[in-house]
Amino acid sequence: MKHFFLILLSVLGLGLGSAEGASIITVPVTPAPNQWMVFRKTIDVAGDPSDNTLRIAADSKYWLYVNGQREVYEGQLKRGPNPKDTYIDYVHLRHLKKGSNTIAVLVWYYGKHGFSHRNSNTGGLYFDLAVGKRHYGSDKSWKAALHPAYYTPAGDVPNFRLPESNIGFDARKDIPDYFSPSFNDSAWGDAVETTPEKADWNKFYRREIPQWKDYGIKSYPSERREGDKVICALPYNCQFTPVLTVKAPSGKVIDVRTDCYHTGGPGGEPNVHAEYVTRDGEQTYESLGWMNGHEAIYTVPAGVEVVSLGYRETGYDCAFAGSFLCDNQDLNTLWKKSQRTLYVTMRDNYMDCPDRERGQWIGDVSNEMVETFYALSPSANLLTRKCAREFADWQKPDSVLFAPVPAGNWDRELPMQSMAFMGLGNWNYYLGSGDAATIKYVFPAAKRYMRKWKIQDNGLVEYRPGAWDWGDWGSDADMQSMCQEWFSITLQSYARQAELIGEMKEAKWAMSAADKLNEAFRAKYWTGKSYRFDTYKDRTDDRTQSLAVLSGIATPEQYPAIREIFRTTEFSSPYMERYVLEALCKMGYYQDALDRMQRRFKLMIDSPITTLWELFDTRELHGSYNHAWSGGPLIILSRYIAGVSPIKAGFETFQVKPELCNLKYVNTVVPTVRGNIKLDVNQSTGYQMKLTVPRGTKAEVLLPEKYAKYSVNGRTRKPAIAKADSTRRLLKLKEGTYTITAE
Repeated sequence: MKHFFLILLSVLGLGLGSAEGASIITVPVTPAPNQWMVFRKTIDVAGDPSDNTLRIAADSKYWLYVNGQREVYEGQLKRGPNPKDTYIDYVHLRHLKKGSNTIAVLVWYYGKHGFSHRNSNTGGLYFDLAVGKRHYGSDKSWKAALHPAYYTPAGDVPNFRLPESNIGFDARKDIPDYFSPSFNDSAWGDAVETTPEKADWNKFYRREIPQWKDYGIKSYPSERREGDKVICALPYNCQFTPVLTVKAPSGKVIDVRTDCYHTGGPGGEPNVHAEYVTRDGEQTYESLGWMNGHEAIYTVPAGVEVVSLGYRETGYDCAFAGSFLCDNQDLNTLWKKSQRTLYVTMRDNYMDCPDRERGQWIGDVSNEMVETFYALSPSANLLTRKCAREFADWQKPDSVLFAPVPAGNWDRELPMQSMAFMGLGNWNYYLGSGDAATIKYVFPAAKRYMRKWKIQDNGLVEYRPGAWDWGDWGSDADMQSMCQEWFSITLQSYARQAELIGEMKEAKWAMSAADKLNEAFRAKYWTGKSYRFDTYKDRTDDRTQSLAVLSGIATPEQYPAIREIFRTTEFSSPYMERYVLEALCKMGYYQDALDRMQRRFKLMIDSPITTLWELFDTRELHGSYNHAWSGGPLIILSRYIAGVSPIKAGFETFQVKPELCNLKYVNTVVPTVRGNIKLDVNQSTGYQMKLTVPRGTKAEVLLPEKYAKYSVNGRTRKPAIAKADSTRRLLKLKEGTYTITAE
């Protein structure tokens, strides 16, 4: 926990403005999409060069070199923290020395909006280096030029959701040593100065997440030839930049794209690709715009000899610290694919998919953020924190919350997704991270949003379709019922947030409204067999039943009927399937949840693809095959089957309640902010548990009631029946490592 909050504190200090002596600098050309600029400056450092901090920003991305050595690979976050302002990186320079130092920066200006970026009217650079008490800032004394080798390829352009363009590079026009101290930049012009306001960059907000993890350049695991194409297999779906070394005459064009170039197959919308024009001789090139996929496809024309092909994987800087293993290989595969899908949909922001949109759809995030607690090291929580702040800070003047944000060409509200995150999502984040400061920060936005909804005299909420009346992909969605249920869930989570920060009046209002809504909906819309709105005429909706359970509208007496619906009804997409599976677990039907999970995800489990799909059937051409919202099974397996869940925020106190069903054993690691929880449960012969309780935490272990006595590290214990669950015996444990065996 201490480590996480040290990270958290290090990214505070927002709305920082500009330092005296530094300006935004650009080149004297009209801004246009897909411009690449280079900047250089030689500075003389007199003080201790190790005592340095660089504040650096760009629109839109930068690559930084000091004395010919790369310091940052693809710096800068997409814009922005709110509809006006710009993120800024804080960097410690490793290659700065006493005396003369050459600074060189390559900047890529997107020049257009997207679902993950709001474009400014100025591509350029801000550079403010402090060495001791002295500052070295960007100004008109810097040299600047458009990089002559970069161009925009003809033909297909990426679909409108992506701010990135296709990247063309003509090696005949390259300036390969522009970052070298010996490079002669006298032919370049002077940089043009401007202010943050004129540039439309406005205030600077400190970057809240780490720089990317660089896995280095590697060879592809395998390659095959198909005509003029060299198809290179990647080890898994990842974010990468393609590399090539070839011998060629001048003017040959090499195309590089991936199997994800068209989302959903040949009929899908185009994403990004790269193009390279050769110079004469042997040459190496890396295209700096990241792609993703399982295969990199190089189209190599006649006359070009391929010396070697490779790739550089980069991604969010966190470790795959969580794990889940059991004796059912299908479930193991599904958990691992969920983890891989989660990671490939994290970078500047959470994404729904890394090819078609790269957008931070807030319903997807509501699944991703919980998966991070079980799958990745705690540094991943900072991406959730960033998302929560952005979601609040992009709120419209009329109190509407919309996503994806940041965005420059989208502002439509999906009310059910907004509710899923602002209520349940924020509360789950607090429970997993212990970060109460973020709850306090976003609460005013949550309050304005909750009060925008109109509660009727009968306790039900007035239906709001929003700008996009959407509850889930697929058919037979009882939208009116889902809206009521989501509002109930959101009210309850909102009340907990209000109580946490001392807004007791608001907490009381929200819980009272939730109780009244639940009572009214239960009385009016339970048919005796299912929940359905009186105006809904289609087939019974499984989503509606799941939210009825999770909201507390459904009573235990209704569970058997709802269970039968889940056995036969499968309308939910992978997004809402998480809530169906969670409802089955809440009702106590854990084996049903495992059976349904394996049945519904079977095509994805058996597929050679390493990620999960947007839809259950790939024949739906508009769907992606690396979609964040499909990772719900990871949550179910870790939280409900392995049974590890937080009781107090940050896992300070946590519950261990394994529900192995027909499994013989489960082994899991949960990487919390206080350390790794390690659990190994085996019921193949008797019952044995091995548990590591991290330092500074406590565990409440719920053991099967049928065993009256247990041995704990060799000493006999007779745990009492748990008050909340008569089928379990409660054992409270402090930090340490335990072996627990039924006697």
